[in-house]
Order: sequence, then C-alpha cells, then structure tokens
Amino acid sequence: MPNFVAPEVKKFMTWDYVVFAALFLVSASIGVFFAVKERKKKTSKEFLVGGKQMTCGPIAFSLTSSFMSAVTVLGTPSEVYRYGASFVLFFLSYTLVIIFTAELFLPVFYRSGITSTYEYLELRFNKIVRLAATLIYILQTILYTGIVVYAPSLALNQVTGFDLWGSVAATGIVCTFYCTLGGLKAVVWTDAFQMIVMVAGFMTVLIRGTSLNGGSTKVWEDAHEGSRLNIFDFDVDPLRRHTFWTIVIGGTFTWLGLYGVNQSTIQRCISCKSEKHAKLALYLNLLGLWTVLVCAVFCGLVMYSYYKSCDPWTAGFISAPDQLMPYFVMDIFSSMPGVPGLFVACAFSGTLSTVAASINALATVTFEDLVKKCFPNLSEKMSTWISKGLCILYGVLCTSMAAAASLLGGVVQASLSIHGMCGGPMLGLFTLGIVFPCANWKGALGGLLAGISLAFWAGTGSFIYPAPPTKSIPLQLSTLNCTLANTTEALITATPTVAPERPLLADTWYSLSYLYFSAIGCLGCAITGLLISLITGTSKGEDIPPVLIKPVCNLFCFWSKRLKIFLWCGVQHDSLEMDFEKKLPKVAGNKTRTDNNFENNTNKENNHQIPGYNPEENSYTNMSRESRL
Repeated sequence: MPNFVAPEVKKFMTWDYVVFAALFLVSASIGVFFAVKERKKKTSKEFLVGGKQMTCGPIAFSLTSSFMSAVTVLGTPSEVYRYGASFVLFFLSYTLVIIFTAELFLPVFYRSGITSTYEYLELRFNKIVRLAATLIYILQTILYTGIVVYAPSLALNQVTGFDLWGSVAATGIVCTFYCTLGGLKAVVWTDAFQMIVMVAGFMTVLIRGTSLNGGSTKVWEDAHEGSRLNIFDFDVDPLRRHTFWTIVIGGTFTWLGLYGVNQSTIQRCISCKSEKHAKLALYLNLLGLWTVLVCAVFCGLVMYSYYKSCDPWTAGFISAPDQLMPYFVMDIFSSMPGVPGLFVACAFSGTLSTVAASINALATVTFEDLVKKCFPNLSEKMSTWISKGLCILYGVLCTSMAAAASLLGGVVQASLSIHGMCGGPMLGLFTLGIVFPCANWKGALGGLLAGISLAFWAGTGSFIYPAPPTKSIPLQLSTLNCTLANTTEALITATPTVAPERPLLADTWYSLSYLYFSAIGCLGCAITGLLISLITGTSKGEDIPPVLIKPVCNLFCFWSKRLKIFLWCGVQHDSLEMDFEKKLPKVAGNKTRTDNNFENNTNKENNHQIPGYNPEENSYTNMSRESRL
C-alpha cells in the first residue's frame, strides 16, 4: 500500500480548552445548585426520583441526551460515511419504540408506584426473578458505560491530542460529582443543558462543512454519485448488516429493550408528576431523537463529500473509522479557535449525560432491589447516604470499565450488541409479565436463562468469527487526490496465508446482523417462558392484580366482550381496573412469594411513601412548592 503525506491538522489550542472546560464547569455547577436547593430534603425518594414532581420538558431533553451519547456523535457519521445513509431508517424504529413504550410498558410501571422497574418483577413473579434481572441489568449497564466513556476519549486523544486517561478520569469524576450531590434532578437538568450543546455542535459542523463543499446541492450530488443515498434495501437476508428489515425490525427490538424496560428510561418517566406528563415526555423525546439522528446522518454525508477523493482512513491519516468525525472537525475549523472545543464539548455532552444516567439508575436499582431487601428498616437519612455512596461506587466502576472497552471494535456496533444481548431477554421477560397473564415465575426464570443463552451465543460467536465481508462490506472510498510521499520502499512479497478454519455455524448463526441479537433474546425468552408455564401449570388470573397486566387483546377483540374476558385469563380487568391501592401485593418483608399466593393488600411502600398521592389522577399533585421545578 502506498504512503501518503498527511495534511497538517492543528491540535487543541487555548480557546478550545476554555470552551471544553466551561461544559464541565456548568455541569458540575448544576449538581452543586441542586445539592444546596434540596439540602433540607433528606429522603432517598427525593434523591432517586426527584420527588415525582418533574415536568415533561426537562425529562424529554434528558431522555434524548442520555441515549444519543458520544457513540451517536462520533459513530453514526462514520457509519454513514462508510456504509451510506440507510442508518436514517432508524427514525422508523424510534417511532415504533416510543409508541410501544408509552402505550404498553409505561402505564403499567407508573400505576404500580414503583421506583425500580425490577420491583415489578417481584410483584408479578417473585424475588428470584427480580434478583436475576437486576444482576443482568447491572452487568449490561456497566459494560455499556465503559464503551461510552472510552470511545470518545480514544478518538479525541488520537486526533486532537487531548489526553486519553485525563478525559476518561474527568468524565467519571464530574458525572459522579453531580450525581452524588444533586441526585436525579441534577442529572435531568444537566442532560437538558448538554442536549442543547450537542445540537449546537452538530449544527456548527453542518453549516461550516456544507459551506466548504459548495452548498447542500453539491453535498447531495456527491452522496448520490458515491452510492450513499441507496437507503431502501429490501433484501430479507438476516445476515446482511444493514437492510430495511434489519434496521426496522431488529432496531425496534434493540431500542425497545433500551427504552421500554430499561431502568434509566423508566426512572425518568416515573419521576414525572403525572402519567400524562410521562407520556408527553416520551413523545417530545421522539422529536429530539429524530433531530439528533438527522444531524448525525447529514454530518456523515457532508464528511463524505469533503473527503470523497482523499479518504483519511484508507490513506492512514487516522487509525480507526470512529476518529473520522473529530479529524474532520479539526480539519475544517483549523482557522477558528474555540470551535473545535465546542464540538469536543458536543461529544462529551453525550458521554456525560449517558454516564450520569447510568450511575443514577444503577444506584437506584441497587438500593431498591438489593440494599432495602437486606436492610428493610433503614432510616431515611441513612438511605440517602447509602444512595450517594452507591453513586460514587458505580462512578468508579464505570470509569474503570473503560479500560476493557478497547477490545470491542466499532462503537456503534459494540454498544448496540451489548444492548441487544442483555436488553433483548429483559424485554422478553417484561413482555411475559405484562402481556401474558398465564406466565408463571418458573416460566419467567427459565425464559430469561434461555433468552440470555441464545443472545450471548449469537453475539459471542459473531465477535470471535466476524461475518464474511460480502455481508458487511463498506462502500467505495478513494485516495485518488491524496499526496503521495516521496519514499522508496523495497518490494515485499507477501507470503500467501491460509484462511483460518471456520466452524459450521460461522457463516450462518454467527453471521446474523448484530441488530437481531435483541430479537433472538426476546423471542427466545418469551417462547420458552410460555412453554415452561404451560408445562408447570399456568398462573391463576384471579390472583394477579389487574394493574400489573396490560390487556392488549382488547385492541383486537373489541367486537366481542366474551372473547376479551376469555383472553384475560381470569384477570379481573372489568371490576377493578385502576384500583391499585387495594390490589397490589406487598413487596416488603422476608417471605418469598410464588406465583400462586398474591395477597390483596395495600402496597403501602409503593403508593404512600410520598405524601400527596392522588389515585384518581394517578399523580402526585399535593406536594410542597419547594419540591416543584
């Protein structure tokens, strides 16, 4: 391969560091503000779910910012640059995901009065199922957060000269700082600020890049000539990396596991003052997801137009595709001090928001599902201190996990693969509980193990034996106009190498698109769970509180009340549809429940921990003015 002369690209300057440091300073200041403002409120509920008085606006910003991380800022433009704009089809996946989350999962979680989504699993099944799901979630979130911290730090280090471990440590320290001081309110409002920074960074790059390329028409023409606009590929082959079906079907399963049943999402939604606000936050967040997705895709097209004749990755100017975006920024803004700092702030805004959301959610799940089970009689003051201690512990763990993330390849594929392998079976587990009244705890546990096994089998196999190049080959990239180096090299004759042996499943099962891992885990969990439930004896619908089941059959059987009642499997939806104060079982205490002995008692822990709960409106409306935002 010929050597090329790399053009001079400037590194970070003083003004860039000033702009970047300002982001960290504002984020930390928000944590201090809420720590001072809420200092008189000692309860762990105030700390973990904001007193259930958040409004839809900041929650919508927070949701978008948390899941549109640096993986999106750096990885998506690179994906579009190399593979084309088919990534924009995720807007269909996002739409389906938000509809399912808002209409199927959220109403059940909100009306149950839970703090951790895994509380639902004990209400519906038993403690064993809850504990298994909690441990899987903790593993998934720590792994994913490691990628989110490491990926932007590495890319920015190699391109801008920004210190790798300095940025990793700064991210972990700042996130842990404002999570520990300010709790969920600090996380949500910091996310809202970081979302604005993220969009501002994208827009700056788009405007400057489009201007240098000769306008949007020229960018569009270059993208068309380079086959970057071949979006609709209806090939049904599940081994193809990105087609219409893999993105819309596989992407919906992957993101539904991330949105519909993920603690980070649900914790924000149930912190809203009413169910209506929670749903509105999700639908407003959909607009944010579309905005960031379109910005990222167009940045990829602008970048391709700029480098269509001299690809910096093929030419060896950068060492990984994930460095394309920061390299592009340093290239086009070399004469504008401070602007590269804004983009780096944009990338790290995504990182900060995601890491903060993960730390806060991990602390909540650990406290609610593990600590309170072992020590049920903790005082509120001690509960709050333990919650803050957990934030510090997970901040250290997630930052440390960044060291392992270098082994996982491209950031987009790695992060979505982890979500698919862990989130898919979890989605199947909650679907079993919410949609199928006949499922029992044995089916739930057996289904979860089956789903995890199938998803990790496919995911680990694809990591060891990557798919053949024919299934995921990037589009054409050119070095035609790159400057050749004036060096003479001895001609080296390459020794022919024998292709390593691949097992029988390497070109089939292990070559499945990474977006299908979640679907495999979800369907494997649901089908296995139903079979085991039928074999071991289904749950009695009369013993299941109606609030824990979503009667989706009502949509399809609206013409026949008799058929509807038959499909309810004995659950009394018609007699006690919304009365969750009288029908929820207790979750406290040391008694282990099975699926056959639901008790029709008041769930005092869930419904009355916060004063001002109004069961008629499904909201917490009588709080003091101090706790409102």
